[in-house]
Amino acid sequence: MYLIKIGGGKAINLKGVITDIASLNEKIIIIHGANAARDELADKIGFKKKVVTSLSGYDSVLSDETTIDLMMMTYAGLKNKRIVELCQQHGINAVGLSGLDGKTIQGKRNSGIKVREGGKTLLLRDFSGKPKSINKDLLNLLLNNGYTPVLSVPLIDENNFAINSENDDILALLQSEFKADKVISLIEEPGFLLDKNDPSTLVSNLSKEELEAMEQKVD
Repeated sequence: MYLIKIGGGKAINLKGVITDIASLNEKIIIIHGANAARDELADKIGFKKKVVTSLSGYDSVLSDETTIDLMMMTYAGLKNKRIVELCQQHGINAVGLSGLDGKTIQGKRNSGIKVREGGKTLLLRDFSGKPKSINKDLLNLLLNNGYTPVLSVPLIDENNFAINSENDDILALLQSEFKADKVISLIEEPGFLLDKNDPSTLVSNLSKEELEAMEQKVD
Protein backbone atom coordinates (compact mmCIF):
# COMPACT_ATOMS: atom_id res chain seq x y z
CA MET A 1 0.00 0.00 0.00
CA TYR A 2 1.14 3.55 -0.82
CA LEU A 3 0.28 6.91 0.73
CA ILE A 4 0.82 9.76 -1.71
CA LYS A 5 0.73 13.44 -0.81
CA ILE A 6 0.32 15.85 -3.72
CA GLY A 7 1.17 19.48 -3.01
CA GLY A 8 -1.11 22.31 -4.00
CA GLY A 9 1.35 24.54 -5.85
CA LYS A 10 1.04 25.63 -9.47
CA ALA A 11 4.21 23.80 -10.53
CA ILE A 12 2.81 20.36 -9.68
CA ASN A 13 2.23 18.36 -12.87
CA LEU A 14 -1.01 16.70 -11.85
CA LYS A 15 -1.53 14.86 -15.12
CA GLY A 16 1.97 13.39 -14.93
CA VAL A 17 1.51 12.41 -11.29
CA ILE A 18 -1.80 10.67 -11.93
CA THR A 19 -0.35 8.92 -14.99
CA ASP A 20 2.42 7.51 -12.80
CA ILE A 21 -0.04 6.50 -10.07
CA ALA A 22 -2.13 4.66 -12.66
CA SER A 23 0.88 2.48 -13.49
CA LEU A 24 1.17 1.25 -9.90
CA ASN A 25 -0.49 -2.01 -8.97
CA GLU A 26 -1.10 -0.99 -5.37
CA LYS A 27 -3.78 0.12 -2.98
CA ILE A 28 -3.32 3.89 -2.72
CA ILE A 29 -4.62 6.76 -0.62
CA ILE A 30 -4.04 10.22 -2.05
CA ILE A 31 -4.05 13.38 0.05
CA HIS A 32 -3.68 16.70 -1.70
CA GLY A 33 -3.32 20.41 -1.19
CA ALA A 34 -4.74 23.38 -3.09
CA ASN A 35 -2.97 26.45 -1.76
CA ALA A 36 -2.45 28.01 -5.20
CA ALA A 37 -6.14 27.59 -6.09
CA ARG A 38 -7.16 28.97 -2.68
CA ASP A 39 -4.97 32.05 -3.08
CA GLU A 40 -6.20 32.63 -6.65
CA LEU A 41 -9.83 32.52 -5.52
CA ALA A 42 -9.05 34.78 -2.56
CA ASP A 43 -7.56 37.35 -4.95
CA LYS A 44 -10.63 37.19 -7.19
CA ILE A 45 -13.00 37.98 -4.30
CA GLY A 46 -10.67 40.54 -2.74
CA PHE A 47 -9.93 38.56 0.41
CA LYS A 48 -6.49 39.07 1.92
CA LYS A 49 -5.26 36.11 3.92
CA LYS A 50 -3.54 36.79 7.22
CA VAL A 51 -0.22 35.04 7.76
CA VAL A 52 0.90 34.86 11.40
CA THR A 53 4.25 33.83 12.83
CA SER A 54 4.31 31.81 16.04
CA LEU A 55 6.82 32.48 18.80
CA SER A 56 8.82 29.52 17.49
CA GLY A 57 9.11 31.21 14.08
CA TYR A 58 6.60 29.02 12.21
CA ASP A 59 4.46 30.83 9.60
CA SER A 60 0.86 29.79 9.02
CA VAL A 61 -2.30 31.16 7.45
CA LEU A 62 -4.85 32.21 10.06
CA SER A 63 -7.85 29.97 9.43
CA ASP A 64 -10.85 32.22 10.03
CA GLU A 65 -14.36 31.41 8.79
CA THR A 66 -13.77 32.96 5.37
CA THR A 67 -10.58 30.94 4.94
CA ILE A 68 -12.48 27.74 5.79
CA ASP A 69 -15.11 28.67 3.19
CA LEU A 70 -12.36 29.17 0.60
CA MET A 71 -10.86 25.81 1.52
CA MET A 72 -14.21 24.07 1.10
CA MET A 73 -14.51 25.59 -2.37
CA THR A 74 -10.94 24.91 -3.52
CA TYR A 75 -9.53 21.98 -1.54
CA ALA A 76 -12.67 19.87 -1.01
CA GLY A 77 -14.34 21.23 -4.14
CA LEU A 78 -12.50 22.24 -7.31
CA LYS A 79 -9.08 20.65 -6.70
CA ASN A 80 -10.44 17.44 -5.22
CA LYS A 81 -12.87 16.88 -8.07
CA ARG A 82 -10.29 17.73 -10.74
CA ILE A 83 -7.97 15.11 -9.26
CA VAL A 84 -10.82 12.59 -9.15
CA GLU A 85 -11.61 13.47 -12.78
CA LEU A 86 -7.99 12.88 -13.81
CA CYS A 87 -7.94 9.60 -11.91
CA GLN A 88 -11.07 8.39 -13.68
CA GLN A 89 -9.57 9.37 -17.06
CA HIS A 90 -6.57 7.17 -16.24
CA GLY A 91 -8.54 4.15 -15.06
CA ILE A 92 -8.35 4.86 -11.33
CA ASN A 93 -11.75 4.53 -9.67
CA ALA A 94 -11.28 7.41 -7.25
CA VAL A 95 -13.60 8.69 -4.52
CA GLY A 96 -13.08 12.26 -3.33
CA LEU A 97 -13.61 12.95 0.36
CA SER A 98 -12.86 15.76 2.75
CA GLY A 99 -12.16 14.99 6.39
CA LEU A 100 -15.73 16.09 7.11
CA ASP A 101 -17.33 13.38 4.98
CA GLY A 102 -18.16 10.36 7.11
CA LYS A 103 -15.81 11.85 9.71
CA THR A 104 -13.01 10.45 7.58
CA ILE A 105 -10.47 12.53 9.52
CA GLN A 106 -11.37 13.85 12.95
CA GLY A 107 -9.20 16.38 14.74
CA LYS A 108 -8.95 18.54 17.82
CA ARG A 109 -9.13 22.29 17.44
CA ASN A 110 -6.07 24.19 18.60
CA SER A 111 -6.32 26.20 21.80
CA GLY A 112 -4.60 29.09 20.02
CA ILE A 113 -1.44 30.34 18.36
CA LYS A 114 0.92 32.50 20.39
CA VAL A 115 2.15 35.38 18.25
CA ARG A 116 4.08 38.58 18.81
CA GLU A 117 2.38 41.77 17.65
CA GLY A 118 3.14 45.34 18.62
CA GLY A 119 5.54 44.25 21.32
CA LYS A 120 2.88 42.06 22.94
CA THR A 121 2.33 38.31 23.05
CA LEU A 122 -1.17 37.47 21.83
CA LEU A 123 -3.13 34.22 21.73
CA LEU A 124 -5.03 33.92 18.45
CA ARG A 125 -7.68 31.22 18.15
CA ASP A 126 -8.82 30.12 14.73
CA PHE A 127 -10.35 27.11 13.01
CA SER A 128 -7.22 24.98 12.83
CA GLY A 129 -6.16 21.86 14.66
CA LYS A 130 -4.40 18.53 14.68
CA PRO A 131 -5.76 15.27 13.21
CA LYS A 132 -6.44 12.71 15.93
CA SER A 133 -8.34 9.82 14.37
CA ILE A 134 -9.10 8.23 11.02
CA ASN A 135 -12.30 6.48 9.95
CA LYS A 136 -10.30 3.41 9.02
CA ASP A 137 -13.41 1.29 8.45
CA LEU A 138 -14.63 3.66 5.74
CA LEU A 139 -11.24 3.87 4.02
CA ASN A 140 -10.73 0.10 4.17
CA LEU A 141 -14.21 -0.41 2.73
CA LEU A 142 -13.21 1.71 -0.26
CA LEU A 143 -9.73 0.22 -0.65
CA ASN A 144 -10.93 -3.37 -0.39
CA ASN A 145 -13.54 -2.76 -3.08
CA GLY A 146 -11.15 -1.30 -5.61
CA TYR A 147 -11.60 2.41 -4.94
CA THR A 148 -8.85 4.98 -4.42
CA PRO A 149 -9.65 7.56 -1.72
CA VAL A 150 -8.63 11.14 -2.57
CA LEU A 151 -8.58 13.12 0.67
CA SER A 152 -8.42 16.81 1.52
CA VAL A 153 -9.02 19.23 4.35
CA PRO A 154 -11.08 20.46 6.09
CA LEU A 155 -11.27 17.99 8.95
CA ILE A 156 -14.05 17.75 11.50
CA ASP A 157 -13.29 18.72 15.09
CA GLU A 158 -14.53 17.39 18.42
CA ASN A 159 -17.59 19.69 18.23
CA ASN A 160 -18.36 18.86 14.59
CA PHE A 161 -16.96 22.09 13.13
CA ALA A 162 -14.76 22.24 10.06
CA ILE A 163 -11.09 22.92 10.80
CA ASN A 164 -7.90 23.33 8.81
CA SER A 165 -4.86 21.14 9.41
CA GLU A 166 -1.43 20.41 8.00
CA ASN A 167 -1.31 17.67 5.37
CA ASP A 168 1.97 16.39 6.81
CA ASP A 169 0.20 15.71 10.12
CA ILE A 170 -2.62 13.92 8.31
CA LEU A 171 -0.09 11.89 6.34
CA ALA A 172 1.68 10.88 9.56
CA LEU A 173 -1.61 9.78 11.13
CA LEU A 174 -2.55 7.76 8.04
CA GLN A 175 0.84 6.06 8.13
CA SER A 176 0.44 5.20 11.82
CA GLU A 177 -2.90 3.55 11.04
CA PHE A 178 -2.15 1.82 7.74
CA LYS A 179 1.60 1.11 7.96
CA ALA A 180 2.01 1.80 4.25
CA ASP A 181 4.90 0.22 2.35
CA LYS A 182 5.78 3.61 0.87
CA VAL A 183 4.97 7.22 1.72
CA ILE A 184 5.53 9.59 -1.20
CA SER A 185 5.41 13.38 -0.87
CA LEU A 186 5.27 15.44 -4.08
CA ILE A 187 5.80 19.14 -3.39
CA GLU A 188 7.47 22.19 -4.94
CA GLU A 189 10.32 22.31 -2.43
CA PRO A 190 13.76 20.66 -2.82
CA GLY A 191 13.13 18.65 0.35
CA PHE A 192 13.37 19.11 4.12
CA LEU A 193 15.25 22.35 4.87
CA LEU A 194 16.59 23.38 8.27
CA ASP A 195 16.30 26.97 7.02
CA LYS A 196 13.39 27.46 4.63
CA ASN A 197 15.24 30.31 2.92
CA ASP A 198 18.49 28.40 2.38
CA PRO A 199 18.48 25.45 -0.06
CA SER A 200 21.95 24.44 1.16
CA THR A 201 20.40 23.32 4.48
CA LEU A 202 18.72 20.35 2.77
CA VAL A 203 18.51 17.31 5.09
CA SER A 204 18.86 14.04 3.17
CA ASN A 205 18.42 11.68 6.12
CA LEU A 206 16.62 12.16 9.41
CA SER A 207 15.91 9.69 12.20
CA LYS A 208 12.48 9.42 13.79
CA GLU A 209 13.90 10.78 17.05
CA GLU A 210 15.43 13.81 15.32
CA LEU A 211 12.18 14.53 13.50
CA GLU A 212 10.14 14.30 16.71
CA ALA A 213 12.56 16.69 18.43
CA MET A 214 12.10 19.21 15.62
CA GLU A 215 8.31 18.87 15.78
CA GLN A 216 8.42 19.68 19.49
CA LYS A 217 10.29 22.91 18.72
CA VAL A 218 7.67 23.90 16.16
CA ASP A 219 4.79 23.18 18.55
